[in-house]
Amino acid sequence: MAAPARYLKLAARISGWALAGLAMVVALFALSGWMGSSIPRNRDWQEPAPEMAGSVEIMVGTNGIHTELVLPLVTPEKDWRQVFPAADLAVPERPFTHVAVSWGEREVFLNTPTWWDLSPMTVLRIIGIGGDGLIHAAHYVRPAPSDSNRPLRLTSEEYRRLVAAIERALPQGPRVVHPGYGPHDVFYDAPGRYTITRTCNQWTSDTLAAAGVRTGWWTPFAGGVMKWVPLPPVASGA
Repeated sequence: MAAPARYLKLAARISGWALAGLAMVVALFALSGWMGSSIPRNRDWQEPAPEMAGSVEIMVGTNGIHTELVLPLVTPEKDWRQVFPAADLAVPERPFTHVAVSWGEREVFLNTPTWWDLSPMTVLRIIGIGGDGLIHAAHYVRPAPSDSNRPLRLTSEEYRRLVAAIERALPQGPRVVHPGYGPHDVFYDAPGRYTITRTCNQWTSDTLAAAGVRTGWWTPFAGGVMKWVPLPPVASGA
């Protein structure tokens, strides 16, 4: 019985080392994400004043894990109705005013309705080899500013650069549409490879940086994006 007991102890020791090593990797990744998101890009950028002629107000939204860019559906710079038509939605008749655009991993977007459904194998695959990209487009009617949906004002030129960056993330050929989480959102096949270093939140900050907005260098987590977007003013009497 001594030999089996020895093997069991060795197996337990190896498992302990493996778990400790995994915890160390996770901690280092979290630390590097915090440090990388604290290094600014476009350090000297200033948000234009609300009264500035031609400026465009967008929003940066988050659910705490994933971020999105909430854009006015129609401006002189871009009519998103031609890119993300309401006809693709299950319920297209509402008077939509905004479209929220984000990029992420195909398997997670399509087959993970909640984070509790996220498979460990999917996580390991993303860490190891990555996954295909997918665009998520959600349509809103007059979204209200909040802690998780923060307004951000851009000049007309900055907004045009933001539009160009988003368009580079869209498929150039025929559009493949997938049902969304509800009646007002859909997914589209998109180019690009999702990896542990190129996450959904990194896409958001890269897109903002392409417009000239101040944001972090490496933002794998939603908090690393949102730390650069001011909270909206608290309404009087709140």
